[in-house]
Amino acid sequence: MPLPTPLRGVVPPVLTPLTPHGDVDVLSLRRLVEHLIVAGVHGVFLLGSSGEAVHLTDAQRRTVLETGVDAVAGRVPVLAGVIDTTTPRVLERAADAVRAGADALVATAPFYMRTHPAEIADHFRRIRSGADLPLFAYDIPVSVHAKLPREVVLGLAAEGTLAGLKDSSGDEGSLRRLLLGLRERVPAFTVLTGSELTVDGALLAGAHGVVPGLGNVDARGYVRLHEAALAGDWDTARAEQDRLASLFALTEVGDPGVMGAGSSALGAFKAAARLLGLIDCAATAAPQVPLDGAAVSRVAARLGEAGLL
Repeated sequence: MPLPTPLRGVVPPVLTPLTPHGDVDVLSLRRLVEHLIVAGVHGVFLLGSSGEAVHLTDAQRRTVLETGVDAVAGRVPVLAGVIDTTTPRVLERAADAVRAGADALVATAPFYMRTHPAEIADHFRRIRSGADLPLFAYDIPVSVHAKLPREVVLGLAAEGTLAGLKDSSGDEGSLRRLLLGLRERVPAFTVLTGSELTVDGALLAGAHGVVPGLGNVDARGYVRLHEAALAGDWDTARAEQDRLASLFALTEVGDPGVMGAGSSALGAFKAAARLLGLIDCAATAAPQVPLDGAAVSRVAARLGEAGLL
C-alpha cells in the first residue's frame, strides 16, 4: 500500500515465532500479525531487532517476509528489515523484500568494519537506487557501534534518499536537534522513536510514532498513548506511558549470570506472547539463552499486574 508521508503511529517490530526445532512458526506469525492489526497498529516492522533478523538464515528471513506480507494483506504498511553487514548483502536482502511485497525497507549503517560518514551516506544511496522502495535508516549504535551523524541524516532526507528514521540511539538531545532541523528542511520525513519508555516526550518533541518491542505484548497500550498525544491529552499520554514503563520491567526477569540483557528482553517478550496465546512457543534463536521457569513465572506476574493476564 502507499506509504503515508510522514508515516505516523505505532509500528511494532514483530517477533519471529519459532518452533522448538528452530523453524519459523508461520501459523503463530500470522496469528500475531492479526492480533496487532486488530489492536489498531499503524504499520508492522518485520525482521527488526525484536524479529531476531540477525539470528535467522536468509531462507528464514524470506519465510518471515512472505508470511508477514500475506498476513497483513495490504491493511497497513509493511516495513522490512534488510539489516546486514555490507552494502551488497543488504541489497540481496532488499531484493527479497521487494519480491515479497514489502512497502518500505529499513537498514542500518554497515557494521563489523567501521565506516566514515561519507561511506555511510553512499551505503544508503546504493540501497535506495538498487531497490525502488522508500528507505528508513535505523540508528542503533549499541549494535552498529556508530551513531548516524545528524548532518548525514538531514542531507539524505533532503535529497530524497531516506524517507524516514527509526531512532534507537537513546540520545534524546540529538533526536530533538534532528527534529528541529527536519522541521525546517524536510517536514514530510518520518521519525519513529525506538525508545519505548519515553514515547510521550518524543511525540511532544515532534516525532511521528514509535516502534516498540513491548508493542508485541501490549499494542493497545501504545495505540492509546499515541491517540492521547494526537488529541493533545498529555496527562493521559503520560499515565499510559507510566503504565507501559512499569510493564517493561518484565524484560529484566532473566538471570544476568547466564544471559545478556538482549536475551532476557526478547525471551520475556516471547514468553509474554505465548502466555497471552499469541504464539505457540517462546523459543529464541541460538545462541540466545532461553528463560527458565522461574523467569517465565515473573513474566506472568508482570502481565497480571498490568491487567493483561
